[in-house]
Amino acid sequence: MTVAQRVVMALTVVALSACASNGSGGRFGRGLADAATQPLEDLNLRRDPIPPVLGEALANPYSQRGMDTCMAIALQVRHLNEALGPDQDEPPPPRAGLTQQAVEALADAAVDAVRSETTDFIPLRGWVRELSGAERHSRRIQAAIQAGRARRAFLKGVGMRQNCAPPAAPSWFRPRPRNRINLRWPWG
Repeated sequence: MTVAQRVVMALTVVALSACASNGSGGRFGRGLADAATQPLEDLNLRRDPIPPVLGEALANPYSQRGMDTCMAIALQVRHLNEALGPDQDEPPPPRAGLTQQAVEALADAAVDAVRSETTDFIPLRGWVRELSGAERHSRRIQAAIQAGRARRAFLKGVGMRQNCAPPAAPSWFRPRPRNRINLRWPWG
């Protein structure tokens, strides 16, 4: 076992025990699994699917079909948030304490080390990704993400125009009060 492999193993064990003690092992476990299976993606044997909401955005990011109500816009924005994560207008999550930050940094370092070890054994990795079609798929995913972000921004603009409350509009937007019917007679 090489020194690098021993360091990876040590970091992994420390990060796993730290994550298990504070309950953040799910994110670390997913990251570790993704890092370990990276060669399968490089060889185009495993592909992350493009979420349907991003596929629709890629096809037509500025479609207004079915976006007649605030509820429909809010639902579409929520689906986009699930696929993309929070939008830039959303308040940031509360900061973790120093101990939590240290654990997350250690877990990230362990995942990066595993990813580095698993991808280093493929010679000419860039060429392999290009020839296998993995790079083309990666570019398509990035295009879908960009289209999803554009669609979410567009829908929030449509929501503002329709006087919708967030999440069908940016989080800072406050809808104008609706006009009430004046029940007084104009002459008295």
